[in-house]
Amino acid sequence: MKDEYDFTHAKRGAVASGKGKTRITIMLDDAVIEAARGVAQNEGFGYQTVINNTLRQGLLHDRGHPAKADQQSATAHLKKGVTATDLKILEKKLADALSELHRVMEPDVRP
Repeated sequence: MKDEYDFTHAKRGAVASGKGKTRITIMLDDAVIEAARGVAQNEGFGYQTVINNTLRQGLLHDRGHPAKADQQSATAHLKKGVTATDLKILEKKLADALSELHRVMEPDVRP
């Protein structure tokens, strides 16, 4: 460590850039968070990234099949090193987890 640091050009605020993202508070079911954490741990992503990618894919899917340009812009926000194939694999696992959550949360279903 240095004895002194020059903070004359320093700025207050968040260290991480929030460009393109908005911080919100949201209430999610414990089962949803645990499923996202499980997928995130297996895939090496953060669970918030898993939830974000799942929501993005769900919203894009609801609009029908997006054009190729829309698909490219949807994957433009991914971390470096994450390919579209990686995203598809992750989405498949999340869809499976979501199906399991729906099955477990059905009122008539008994374990």
